[in-house]
Amino acid sequence: MEEDLISKKELLDLTGISYGQLYRWKRKQLIPESWFIRKSTYTGQETFFPKERMLGRIQHILSKKDDLSLDELAGKLSDMSSVHKQLLTIKEVRERNIVSSVTLERYGQCDKDEHKYSFEQLIHLVAVDLLLGKGELSLEEADLLHRTLSVNRTQFEGKRWELFFARKMGVSFFLQAPAPSELVFDEGVRLISRITLEDLTEQLQGKLG
Repeated sequence: MEEDLISKKELLDLTGISYGQLYRWKRKQLIPESWFIRKSTYTGQETFFPKERMLGRIQHILSKKDDLSLDELAGKLSDMSSVHKQLLTIKEVRERNIVSSVTLERYGQCDKDEHKYSFEQLIHLVAVDLLLGKGELSLEEADLLHRTLSVNRTQFEGKRWELFFARKMGVSFFLQAPAPSELVFDEGVRLISRITLEDLTEQLQGKLG
């Protein structure tokens, strides 16, 4: 099962950035070269990108490019270790707009002002919020997702993982697996979304700045 990709044309149309900006950011190492994936299509060779990671990175660059030079931004983006050490209070989660108020009120520990969210807890909130924001799951399904991630937290702590969200005959289910995974579903299963820990970390890093 291949990672969810987005073509270069779709990316430029969706984000509004230019071809020149895209490749200037690549030269400045704001976007890893490994994210430029050449694939054969019926029209010839085209460039694709890991969709969620690329959209998160571009959102981050656009939000910071007026405050930092491209070299300064490249330095911050290369330092992923700081993201993993983050501990945020609920006030800081709100102020930095890490997730929507709906997600925070439903899944955050809003009655505990002193509670500090770890990297794993923040990632779980971002995962739920990302899929809710896309309109891909109901609140009941979001409850199941958050519960699944919380139950598996210890098992996957410090490891790379992927999350699969699928439906079969109207029944939803989530599957969290070590990354990279090569899962094969039967033909009755419709895969709604596939997200990696790297995708979610990219989204979180963009919010942390």
